[in-house]
Amino acid sequence: MTTTDTGEPALTIDELAARAGVTVRTVRFYGTRGLLPPPAIGPRRVGRYGGEHLARLALIEELQHQGMTLAAIERYLGQLPPDLSPHDLALHRAVVASWAPEAVETVTREELGRRAGRPVTDEEVGRLVAMDVAVPDGDGYRVDAGLLRLGVELLDVPLSPETVLAARTALLEHSRAAARDLSRLLRDAVAERDARDVRSLSAHMHPLVVQALLTTFQRSLREELREWLDRDGDGDAGTGAGGDASGGVASGGVGTPGGAVDRADTGPGAAG
Repeated sequence: MTTTDTGEPALTIDELAARAGVTVRTVRFYGTRGLLPPPAIGPRRVGRYGGEHLARLALIEELQHQGMTLAAIERYLGQLPPDLSPHDLALHRAVVASWAPEAVETVTREELGRRAGRPVTDEEVGRLVAMDVAVPDGDGYRVDAGLLRLGVELLDVPLSPETVLAARTALLEHSRAAARDLSRLLRDAVAERDARDVRSLSAHMHPLVVQALLTTFQRSLREELREWLDRDGDGDAGTGAGGDASGGVASGGVGTPGGAVDRADTGPGAAG
């Protein structure tokens, strides 16, 4: 693996497929269907892929888990702005993942590496355990697929497992408080409605509320980082550090996919 001038990983198609947990054939198929942007052409005319390709493959995988066919995924991705960053695509994936029920299962050590999307060393498995991403269960590990992918990405962040756990505790505490307040508001607003209407409204509101939380949190985090860096005399870096979700999730047209979902899978790309 090489890197670009900006330090972003430049992956061959084989490395990209291994990191994403799909086949090379699937990557090429997605490229021909326009689901992935073309690679940059490096020395000896070898295609080089980066973070955007990885993020798009992760989003496609999540959409497939929701039962969307290739045609539905093409329509979904076609509605997104063409210049979304890997960070914005990750936010879209987080919103999509919020529609799915929690899926905790026990996997073997070998399967853990496959689910991670890239090889993980025993030391890295230990860090995943320390971050409470993987829980030892007999000869295997109990993991949540969505949380595992996030944990693997955190392996490349220079933070200790203790810091990650503290951050997770803070996020859980505040997100649960927000969920309680929002649930109370919605419950009071629909108190007189029929139970069937309440369930329908809840299903419709769920992804919208998650999208709103992601957008507002991202903006708040950006402002906090900017103030922090301003105090250190490096205010210009604050904008890049936090990013602005308003150009990604908020304007990207994320919505409930139910109306666009075709339950019969017809695309060979799903084989990856």
